[in-house]
Amino acid sequence: MTSPRFLTALDGTRFRDLNGNGVMDPYEDPRRSVDERTEDLLGRLSLEEKCGLMFQTVIEVGEDGELLEAPGRISKSPTTTVVLGKNMTHFNVHAIRTARQAATWNNALQALAESTPHGIPVTISTDPRHAFVENTGVGFAAGPFSQWPEGLGLAALDDVETVREFAEVARREYVAVGIRAALHPQIDLATEPRWGRQAQTLGQDSARVAEFTAAYLRGFQGEQLGPDSVACTTKHFPGGGPQQGGEDAHFPYGREQVYPGGMFDYHLEPFREAIRCGTAGMMPYYGMPVGLELDGRPVEEVGFGYNKQIVTGLLREELGYNGVVVTDWELVNDNHVGDQVLPARAWGVEELTARERMEKILDAGADQFGGEECVDMLVDLVRSGRVSEERIDASARRLLRVKFALGLFDDPFVDVEEAERIVGNADFRALGERAQARSLTVLVNEGSTLPLRPVGAVYVEGFRPGDVHELGRVVADPADADLALVRIGAPFDPRDDLFLEAWFHQGSLEFAPGLVYRLRQIAASCPLVLVVNLDRPAILTPFVGHAAAIVADYGSSARAVLDALTGRVAPQGRLPIEIPRSMDAVRASREDVPSDTGDPVFPVHFGLEISGVEDALGPIRGYAHR
Repeated sequence: MTSPRFLTALDGTRFRDLNGNGVMDPYEDPRRSVDERTEDLLGRLSLEEKCGLMFQTVIEVGEDGELLEAPGRISKSPTTTVVLGKNMTHFNVHAIRTARQAATWNNALQALAESTPHGIPVTISTDPRHAFVENTGVGFAAGPFSQWPEGLGLAALDDVETVREFAEVARREYVAVGIRAALHPQIDLATEPRWGRQAQTLGQDSARVAEFTAAYLRGFQGEQLGPDSVACTTKHFPGGGPQQGGEDAHFPYGREQVYPGGMFDYHLEPFREAIRCGTAGMMPYYGMPVGLELDGRPVEEVGFGYNKQIVTGLLREELGYNGVVVTDWELVNDNHVGDQVLPARAWGVEELTARERMEKILDAGADQFGGEECVDMLVDLVRSGRVSEERIDASARRLLRVKFALGLFDDPFVDVEEAERIVGNADFRALGERAQARSLTVLVNEGSTLPLRPVGAVYVEGFRPGDVHELGRVVADPADADLALVRIGAPFDPRDDLFLEAWFHQGSLEFAPGLVYRLRQIAASCPLVLVVNLDRPAILTPFVGHAAAIVADYGSSARAVLDALTGRVAPQGRLPIEIPRSMDAVRASREDVPSDTGDPVFPVHFGLEISGVEDALGPIRGYAHR
């Protein structure tokens, strides 16, 4: 897209005349350093413009790529209201239907941003959207993008190169449609088996997660931020995994984060690596540390986003991090969606007013309010003398540096046709589907049931009949089958009181007794191959000794599962989390300690090889690296 703001200086330098004065001002000069351009622009901005930089909220896309000029399903305001009225320039995009829609919308949004006094470009961010989980509070299914296993599946492959390859592919697809910021990687350690956010983690092994983190950031950001990079916000500092009882801190009943095993440093280690690798952003979690001491001093029992000892003392001063700190979503105000509410995650400071919460977050050291758009409140805090303008400048400076480093001031527009060619192309899809198949983890394989070979009759659940035609004719009764192939999800307790709650898989890891009985009956009729999707552990003990084969997947298409089960692609997964033997063992374990359930039915890193299987599909060719 060509903008009328693109001009050429007398010396031949092409630049964007963002303030419309016909002159190449220092912040518009692509030859100058990031710091020079940042300082020049910062000195020109009004207080309202600087405050607008410090908010990032949900934005939604028009059906055909047009700007949505009404509140959306979750977004609160029309697009022009937040961009022109509130001076906001950072947005977390939700549903994307096609690459063309997303690219068209990006260009329309950037054109709108050009009409602001200084033409500050918009930074579009996203939660993960390259896998299978569809949860508005966590991430999105792939849609038009290439589809890969969830983070746990990447961890199951135990292959740093595959993590980097995924990140490079995702980067290219994001950049093609104008997404230049990733609200990931999620490098919390999955040490609490009940926690509902394990699917997007990279497992429970701190040292290995640190290695994966480095590869992930390298694939998205490169060695340093540039015009082809996606800026990552690594989360959730200082490690969101050890939630008390496994309940998630999105919700009031899950606000406590605990360290009964004294493993705070173990959870912190991957974040040290993220800092070393130059992560552009860092996001503290909602959780409120309980009973935690650092350097002999009790840590204030307030949510990490409010916690000065954690954000300023630990992250900024001790670890030397000077990048952007963005809070997790909606720490200041309650979120009302339809007839449901999700209270502000103001854990430990619930009694404070919204203004007081905002002050405390700023005092803690955060730069940006996630999920909020109450810019006037921040402006009023400065005008009233409660917050200094110098404090605003410090955060605005960090936020502007990232925009300049990404090249957004020089050209934020994308080629719609090129976006359609890149996003979800055949090579990228093949890489993703191969990774899905390879990540499957074989836990039980009695009598060499796997790899599967054609049989006379097959009973199936969790697959469509057409998925399994190569194995035999599909029958309706296990008693008539030579093989039963059943795919199920990990168990959870359904909840739907608070907004978002229905999407979170929390509670017990035990399968319902009726399901256990029925599957055992099937196994008594014919060999049962049981495939379990692990978005968190499941108590598989009732099926061991009954199922002929048990296989774990972490987000895989039916085709990828069949590729692995038949040996067309060798399943190579190793468990990135342990599989506890019982819920009693889970309840007795310590939330912050890895592999702490005593005698697991399958330990971490367990996985069987299928003998005699070679990857019949061979390597994928044609992928061009950065």
